[in-house]
Amino acid sequence: MSQVFIRADTRAERLERFNHKERRDKFEIIADVLSIARKGARKTQIVYNANLNFKIVSEYLSFLEAKGFIGNTGRNYTTTEKGEKFLRIYKEMEELFA
Repeated sequence: MSQVFIRADTRAERLERFNHKERRDKFEIIADVLSIARKGARKTQIVYNANLNFKIVSEYLSFLEAKGFIGNTGRNYTTTEKGEKFLRIYKEMEELFA
């Protein structure tokens, strides 16, 4: 099985999107959260890097954890293989619409 590497958006790229005042859809927020959690991240890091508040991040983390897209090991959240698959498919969809 060939491995596909997807470049995670840098903080600057995410902030540039936010400067355009465009609202993100749920899939884009999920992709942001999963990208941030790839190497492990605390909830606070996800809040700041995804530019979301704690309430919204908590809701997304609960949903993603229940669906198996993200794992929680104590204080850290890490993207699972299922989450990585979502990111690959999401990136392919973005490229189709670009």
